[in-house]
Amino acid sequence: MAPEYTRPEAPVPSTWPRGPAYKEPPAAAAPVTANVQWRQFFTDGRLQQIIDTALQNNRDLRIAALKVERARALYRVQRAELFPRAESSAIARKQKVRISGSTGLATVEEYAVNLGISAWEIDFFGRLRSLSQAALQEYLATDQARRSAQILLISEVASAYLTLAADRENLKLAQSTLEAQQASYKLIQRRFEVGLAPELDLRQVQTRVDAARVDVAKFTELVAQDENALNLLAGAPVPGNLLLQELSAVKALPDVSPGTSSEVLLKRPDILQAEHLLKSANANIGAARAAFFPRISLTSAIGTASGDLSGLFKPGSYVWNYAPQIVLPIFDARTWAGLQATKVEREIAVAQYEKVIQGAFREVADALAKRGTLGDQLKAQQSLLDATAKTYKLSQARYEKGIDIYLNVLDAQRSLYAAQQGLITIRLAQLTNQVGLYAVLGGGADGGVPGQIAQ
Repeated sequence: MAPEYTRPEAPVPSTWPRGPAYKEPPAAAAPVTANVQWRQFFTDGRLQQIIDTALQNNRDLRIAALKVERARALYRVQRAELFPRAESSAIARKQKVRISGSTGLATVEEYAVNLGISAWEIDFFGRLRSLSQAALQEYLATDQARRSAQILLISEVASAYLTLAADRENLKLAQSTLEAQQASYKLIQRRFEVGLAPELDLRQVQTRVDAARVDVAKFTELVAQDENALNLLAGAPVPGNLLLQELSAVKALPDVSPGTSSEVLLKRPDILQAEHLLKSANANIGAARAAFFPRISLTSAIGTASGDLSGLFKPGSYVWNYAPQIVLPIFDARTWAGLQATKVEREIAVAQYEKVIQGAFREVADALAKRGTLGDQLKAQQSLLDATAKTYKLSQARYEKGIDIYLNVLDAQRSLYAAQQGLITIRLAQLTNQVGLYAVLGGGADGGVPGQIAQ
């Protein structure tokens, strides 16, 4: 009774977007992301240990796995409706009744032991099979949700790991800047005390010392928060020897390709989850259609019965009963409304499936656009850093020779510090973009048995 399932057309272009932001084509020799396991992508041994810990201990992933077990159990419950349920019963009854034609009351005893089938629905029109199929698809959708949770967890752990390294490098930079500013302050203070520098220079360098102290306190706080976030994702405290002290020590991530066609998105767990839910809604239509046809059920039993307990298993006490039942719906407005509801639910599932595909295409397109521009940003930022470093050295030399004011030195220091921070930020953005692109293309999901977490 269920309509034949056909996968809806993907409401996105068949190829990835092109333009100035996507000028960096994927490497021809790079493997397609969905085929790369997370251990092949994250080759840093310390990060692998943290991800392993998260896969074992993260509570969100554990809840997702338990939901799969629950969905599997519910599917087995629904599937068991296809088979008869054997039941045994024992009856012992004793009562005083008036027997017709008798002047007094008589005591009647009845003892019986039966083995039989109670109200087993014979699925001639596929109602139970459709419900069983719907439950199966819901179970498979739940497992795909677990795989999505695993991808998200791996990418979040990697991003938190990189963010912590970046903030530690920023803290180290702020501390070294503070030390340099304090040295400059002491030098200017001595020059001021002997009348070789105006008070304005002293106060200006003091502002830079205080600004550096603010940054040290800020990044100290961020490092602590990053460690707390990573511990939460890992589900256990992460040993300090697994954490990097600076972003520049991060092992390079391999280049991966999104493929030439956007059809690779159909392998993403969240899209597979939406498709399984669509198949479940399709199967529910079959159950709703079968409700218009007769329902045939069977109750039967065999056993032994006797008027006294001692004769329960004696020859001649064998009994049986057989009671088929047919329920033919004549008029029930609920069946029509139920069928209409299942059809609407299927249309909702189609729209949700298409929406998930559109969202996935947008995520990949954004990641590709970012990847295509971050390389230029990094080169420009490195050039800016080199230029500001030279400017600072020249300003410092001119001030020491007495041909320039100290304000220009402070401006050069400020620009150099900002350029150094900007370089760390862009490096972090480049690495997290690689992680994000790997995740949105479906990388990091295990292909194992439903309901089991890959080790």
